[in-house]
Amino acid sequence: MEKSDAIERIRNACNSISREMMGIHPAVPALADRETQDEIFKSLYALTTQVEIIKKRLAKLEKRDESAEL
Repeated sequence: MEKSDAIERIRNACNSISREMMGIHPAVPALADRETQDEIFKSLYALTTQVEIIKKRLAKLEKRDESAEL
């Protein structure tokens, strides 16, 4: 697998994960259990943070690759 293909695959997976997690958020209040809701929201935040870290690392890698071509 080429590096650009790997980056694209990872980016697509991150975008899919983000979309799926956005579907969880509006459903949480219906659980009607504050402790569970709080934990789910904390976990969603942590997951979102980690997915964004992956996307930022990919962007840095692409930028570094582009500057190396100059």
